Amino acid sequence: MRRHVVLLGNPGTKRTIYLEQAAEASRLPVLLVEWKDWQEHLPEGELYIKIDPPLWDSCTLGELTGLVRDYRQALETLAYMAEKRPITFFNHPREILALLDKQGCKERLRQAGLLVTDVLTLPDHFISNTDQLVAAMEQQHVHQVFIKPVYGSGAAGVAAFRFQPRTGRMALYTCAAETEDGGLANTRNLSHYSDPCQIRRLLNRLLALNCIVERWYAKAKFHGMPYDLRVVIQEGEPDYSLARLSHGPITNLHLNNHPLDLAALGLSEHTLSQVHSLCRAAINCYPTLTGAGIDILLEKGSLRPRIIEMNAQGDLIYQDIYHENHIYSHQTKIMKRWLKEE
Repeated sequence: MRRHVVLLGNPGTKRTIYLEQAAEASRLPVLLVEWKDWQEHLPEGELYIKIDPPLWDSCTLGELTGLVRDYRQALETLAYMAEKRPITFFNHPREILALLDKQGCKERLRQAGLLVTDVLTLPDHFISNTDQLVAAMEQQHVHQVFIKPVYGSGAAGVAAFRFQPRTGRMALYTCAAETEDGGLANTRNLSHYSDPCQIRRLLNRLLALNCIVERWYAKAKFHGMPYDLRVVIQEGEPDYSLARLSHGPITNLHLNNHPLDLAALGLSEHTLSQVHSLCRAAINCYPTLTGAGIDILLEKGSLRPRIIEMNAQGDLIYQDIYHENHIYSHQTKIMKRWLKEE
């Protein structure tokens, strides 16, 4: 039976371009199957599929649930197809689904005994409005939190919120912005709000998106800037790491934050060993994941690592593709090894 390596993705994106460059360098034939009408274009034979996320042409947060629902259905279809024909996945679609669910992923890691950022909850339901959020923060003695849509990505709908119960003062940092037509859109600009009425209105709209609320920990700093780490782990081992420094609380690099080579932080071998051990343990919780991007914070002072979240498609690192393209080169070696198997 003929074998094919397939990239299920999008033409012209950096993910596709740089994986194809790595494949060409290693003389690996890779067939790109576009998300549009993908079921009609999967070849016959035995397949090895790497799944990249689809492109969404909307920045309207109200459409996020529907877009993610369609993607989740496609992943379920892929998983079902693999039960009927010989398909191997770089990352199994059911594992991608599991990591898309920030709440469920965080709980699985916690039950495995791994240090994660704590989640604030109310009995039997999500926190769905500002009053519930403030009540939960007061009950659990937490004064600052992150709010994220459970199925969001790329900082879409993410907010950082501070509340002082004695004074009632509030502060909100978010890339979400109200539009002229009354909608709520994701932007690439981090805005700061201090007016309680405006904050409550924005929080009510964000929390209605079905969000996870996490304790906001004080992060370690480098030259006065807080940072966290992105660790790409492949085949069970840390493969690429960098720090993400920011002037604000949200460190995503596409928000004009600052990447830094991990070695420049001067972390001790003990701290690095803790980080790497935590990442290994995390990916071991998902046995059919070959690779993942794991976001780690180091607590201010102790440098104790905690997992912020995991991303089954967190392998696009510009600082890598524009230099050695190591991550995708490693992936093509994995694919080539499969292709040569008897």
